[in-house]
Amino acid sequence: MLKSHELFGFMSPTLANDILNYTFETEKPTYRAILKAVADAKHLRPVFLERQSRVERHASMLSMLARPNLDLAAGTLLRTWLVKKHTDMLVDFLDALGIPNEKGVVEDLPASVDDAKLKTAIETLVTKYPPEVVSVYLNAFNDMNEANWPNLKTMLESDARLQLGAH
Repeated sequence: MLKSHELFGFMSPTLANDILNYTFETEKPTYRAILKAVADAKHLRPVFLERQSRVERHASMLSMLARPNLDLAAGTLLRTWLVKKHTDMLVDFLDALGIPNEKGVVEDLPASVDDAKLKTAIETLVTKYPPEVVSVYLNAFNDMNEANWPNLKTMLESDARLQLGAH
């Protein structure tokens, strides 16, 4: 099971940049918090990063977000991007599992889910959304939630469509 910082290390540079660009354009408070966390980790003032071109700044930010000490920042960035940009995917997954949710957000997850329902839910996602985005979501979902479903972990490890770095 991959931690948030590991997801940034394994995902394609294109997707990682898409996440940062989306956050830069639509979620300014989150972007500023991530920028500050990266600057702090580099022992710099945020203004130093802000003065760089966006391409250079994002390359620097992404290299840092792949490090264990910035796992919390990486997780915040992923959660924001998933909940705000990919609400439909989150809702489709939870609805396919029969889990009540509000725009893809759940208060209490069941301790386990049925294998057949999980396979159907994953099939729905993989046929409807880009496989790498699905993989990032499912890995983040399994890592960030208290309910770690062993059958989801097994599917993430065994289904080639859900392997990061293969896309």
